[in-house]
Parts: sequence; structure tokens; C-alpha cells
Amino acid sequence: MPGLADRVRARSLLCSKLESPAVFVKGGRMPNIKVFSGTSHPDLAQKIVDRLGIDLGKVVTKKFSNLETCVEIGESVRGEDVYIVQSGCGEVNDNLMELLIMINACKIASASRVTAVIPCFPYARQDKKDKKHHGLIMASRAPISAKLVANMLSVAGADHIITMDLHASQIQGFFDIPVDNLYAEPAVLKWIKENISEWRSAIIVSPDAGGAKRVTSIADRLNVEFALIHKERKKANEVASMVLVGDVKDRVSILVDDMADTCGTICHAAEKLLEAGSTKVYAILTHGIFSGPAISRINNACFEAVVVTNTIPQEKHMKECPKIQCIDISLIIAEAIRRTHNGESVSFLFANVPM
Repeated sequence: MPGLADRVRARSLLCSKLESPAVFVKGGRMPNIKVFSGTSHPDLAQKIVDRLGIDLGKVVTKKFSNLETCVEIGESVRGEDVYIVQSGCGEVNDNLMELLIMINACKIASASRVTAVIPCFPYARQDKKDKKHHGLIMASRAPISAKLVANMLSVAGADHIITMDLHASQIQGFFDIPVDNLYAEPAVLKWIKENISEWRSAIIVSPDAGGAKRVTSIADRLNVEFALIHKERKKANEVASMVLVGDVKDRVSILVDDMADTCGTICHAAEKLLEAGSTKVYAILTHGIFSGPAISRINNACFEAVVVTNTIPQEKHMKECPKIQCIDISLIIAEAIRRTHNGESVSFLFANVPM
């Protein structure tokens, strides 16, 4: 029969195990967590759950004959910590509505917490009222649609937002709920060091003045110089003129931006850099939207490579354009979900890529 000291030791050991926070072990199970995927990017959602060592939640999404969206959650979420992965790409309006319905469905089914994981935030470019017309700032009647999307997510029942590289960081202030804006920068730095042999003498270039803070951060981490291109637009998706600020002669130039849509800006910027004496030009973008003539423009441009993350599906784009390469950010998002679920700090991810 065990003595008193053995019983006390066993009781204290049991208490310490019960009180210690849950720790994720690859291949193990994470209790009280459900991850669901919308239809915008199921491949990314699958990579996230594979990393977490859990199964993707069952959900059925369909459209009625009048194109209304219908969502059916296929398993109990009562008391669960729910994460819904839906990126702002493809048919943006339909995908946004689908996300809102999924959030509300989980909320009214008594989910403990609902987190919207939105790698590419929709309507992020509509974040302010200022509009330029022939070089003059006009007091326009433009909507602040990013704020409207924030309100819709909150009203639907979202308790927390996880996103990546917001077009404007002040969008976080549009929410009254916690927002974790993750950064692709650590993964970008890793790619540069592993794939560009001349990176120590390269120069980081912003294709517009608004991205200066982004490129200076990367240049500081690499201990290299930076430059920027000032652009003036006549109208949306059409660049009027570009002025290079900085010396890129006889150097590898690395264009860095948060997103590329029709790719007019980065292709014109690449031409400008070659004219100024750059030996090679790379482009690194977090969100590769690539709509309209983007793919043909990249194919005809002088890039060594155009590197994007998989916040938006890139398989089709990579088949159509061999210059496009992809960085997988599912590890970063999965680690953010794990840390959020376990009540740990997410700030580690701002400067490090999880192994």
C-alpha cells in the first residue's frame, strides 16, 4: 500500500497536469477546436488542418436556383472553438456572403468562439474617402467599404479575425473585436536568402510611396539599401508616370508589394528599373490576384521570377506563367490558430517562420 508521501506526490503531479496549458504535438489531437473551409480556398484550409493534426470540419455549401447561398454545418459545434477559413478572392461577393452565413450558422449553434481566418481581406483597397482626380485630392462620395465589411463580420457573430498583410493597417481599427494581422515578411526573407544568391548586394524597391514602410523593414532585416518609385495615376488600374528614387545601377532589384491585381504597376516598375541599370528584377507579393491581363503582362515582362504566397489559389496562374513561384504560408496561419486556441502570444510570428 502506498505511503502518505507517495499519495501526496501523485496528487500534486495530477494537479500540475490538469493546470498546465494544452500543448500541440504534431500528430496528436487538439480538443474543442473545429476548422471549417469555405469554397474560396479549400487547399489552404486542408494544409492548415494537416499541420494542426486534425480533420477538416464537415460543411455543405450550395446555391439555390436564384443563386442564394445556403450553408449547412455537418457536425456539432456546441462549446467549440471554431475557425472558418475563407479568403477574399475569386467571386469575392459570393465568398464574403458565404463566410458571413457560416459565421452566423456556427454562432447560433452555440459555438464558444468563432474566428474568421481571412488570408486576403476583401475590399481592403477601399479603406478611405480620398480620391485623386487629375492629380487633385477631391472630397469624393466614395464609400469606405473595408469598414462596411468589418461591420458585417462583427454583426454576423465573428469574435476574432485572423488575416495577413492588410493593404492598410488601419483597417484593424475598423473592428471592435480582436484582429491579428499576420505578416508574410519572415517567409519572404527566408525565400530571398535561399533563392537569390546575390541578395547581400541587392536593393529592395517599393513600386509606390505607400509601400515605403514595408520595404524599409525588409531592407533593414537584410541589411541592404532600398529605393522607391513614385507613381501618379490617371484612374484606377492605369499608371500615368513613374519616378525612381534611389540608385539601382548594376544591382539586383527586388520589388516588394502587398498585392498585384492587373500587374500594370509592377511591370512598368520593372521596365523602369532595367532602364536605370538593374541587372535582374524580382517581384515579391503577398496577394497575387492576377486579374484581367495580368498573366500576359508578366509573361511579356522582364522578371526573373514573380513570387507570391498562397493566400489566394495560385495553381492555375503557375500553369499559365512559369515565372510565378509560390510561398506556402499555411504554416504561419496554422501556428496562429494553435497559439490563439491555447491562449498563447501570436507576436512570435511577426518575425519568425514556424518550423
